Formats: sequence, C-alpha cells, structure tokens
Amino acid sequence: MPQRLLSDPEQLRAAAVRIRKNIVKMLGRSGSGHPGGSLSSADIMTVLYLNEMNVRPEEPLWPGRDRLVLSKGHAAPVLYAALAEAGFFPEDELLTLRQWGSRLQGHPDMRTTPGVDMSTGSLGQGLSAACGMAIASKMDGAPWRVYALVGDGELQEGQIWEAAMTAVHRKLDNLTAIIDLNGLQIDGTTEAVKSLRNVADRFRVFGWNVIETDGHDIPAIMKAFAAAREAKGVPTCIVAHTIKGKGVSFMENQVGWHGTAPKPDQVEEALRELAAAEEVRN
Repeated sequence: MPQRLLSDPEQLRAAAVRIRKNIVKMLGRSGSGHPGGSLSSADIMTVLYLNEMNVRPEEPLWPGRDRLVLSKGHAAPVLYAALAEAGFFPEDELLTLRQWGSRLQGHPDMRTTPGVDMSTGSLGQGLSAACGMAIASKMDGAPWRVYALVGDGELQEGQIWEAAMTAVHRKLDNLTAIIDLNGLQIDGTTEAVKSLRNVADRFRVFGWNVIETDGHDIPAIMKAFAAAREAKGVPTCIVAHTIKGKGVSFMENQVGWHGTAPKPDQVEEALRELAAAEEVRN
C-alpha cells in the first residue's frame, strides 16, 4: 500500500481521531495496555507518519527510510495505530494487540512488526538507540533522519542525559527528539515523583536546539518539525506540551489511565466522544 502523505491540517486532524479510536478499540479488545500516553501522543504520531517522515509502507525495510524510535515503548498502541493508518499493515490487525501469536505485542518488536525500527520498553534507552542510528546515517553520508518519541517520566533516567550529550558532541542535526510532556507517570505527577523543572531549559543547557509547542495543535507540530529540519550542527528537541488521555474526557489528566484498559462500556463512551468531536469538525 502506498504511503499517504497529507499536507492539509484538517485531514491530519481527522486521521488523529481515527488513530485515537483505534487505540481505544485495541485496548478494549486486549483488556490490558496503556491508553494515557498513547492518546497524549496521537497528534504527534499522526504528523510524523502522515506528513513528516519519508517511509515506504510497502517496503518497511527500505534503506533510505527515516527511522522512529518509540522510546516510551509502553505507548505501543499509538505506534501500531499510526502504522496501520499509514498502510504498513491492515487496520483489522490492530484488534490482535497483545494476543498470543500476534505481531502486535505489548511493546514494539522490530523483528516481527512491519515499520518498527527499534524494540523498546526499558525506559530511558530509546534516545541512545536513536543517536546510534543518526551516527550511522552521518557515517554513510545518507539523507535519512531519525526521530525519537520520549516520555517525560523517562527523562528521570540517567541514560537519557548521556545520550543528550552524545547527540550534541556528534553534531547530530539529523536527530529530532520529541518529548511527550503530559506531566504524569505511573506513580503520579512527574513533578512529585522526581521533578525535572523546566525540561526545555535542561535540553538547552546540554546544547540542543529546543522548540516548544502545543502537542495537540497539528499546524504547530508541522511547523516544529519543519524548523527542526532547518537546524544545522545541533540536534533538535521538540518539547510537546500534551494532555494524558487526550480526546477521552474521563481519561484526561487522570494518572489511573496510565496502564488501565477501558471496559466495554467505557470503550463505547470513549468512541461516542471521539465520534462527536469528529462531527463537530465536519
């Protein structure tokens, strides 16, 4: 299936709603998984796979493709939903999430799932992998870029900051890290668990080009990625301010929805809300 690149923000917003619907359906069917951080990053992933990244869904291992590392691997549902939306595999396969023998496991597996560039799940490690990929691209003189979606909770891991230093030292201007800054992690608020204070300033101190944006504003996200491509000699960090559980009112900003799957009646309620939001836009 060909890649569907979309430049119209309204088309991208509609795709983001479909991705959110599929996240809810997948998790409802599986009975386990992580809705909060999947929903918070849906708009970012929509723009990445349907507007920003150069990929070939019909040729997942195409050497010239841009790479994405989902460092927050527990948010696999949003990655799978975005891959299906882009055409890497049929949409109905999403309902096999976390089932025995499925290609769509609870955390991404690059060995089995088309479009997955790195197996992730141990938090804090994805940015290091993305650095390695970006260095390889530089060594080969290749044009492809690397993107890493990082959760704000995993910024508490020391390896993140080792990778941050490496990216600046190696002048990896082909690397863009996106921080899903929703303010919540499994044990509570990131501020209460281990405060990072101003995330944007921390990356600036390390020498990154930093762009702050509303992680649910499609045109703003598109503009941020365009600006990242223009940065020379330094990696870019897009600090995306998001809402955990975005799009489903009873999940929004609720830490309990970090890793709790919706029950059948909650699936129906969530889908009604998302359908209503879609109708309002239309």
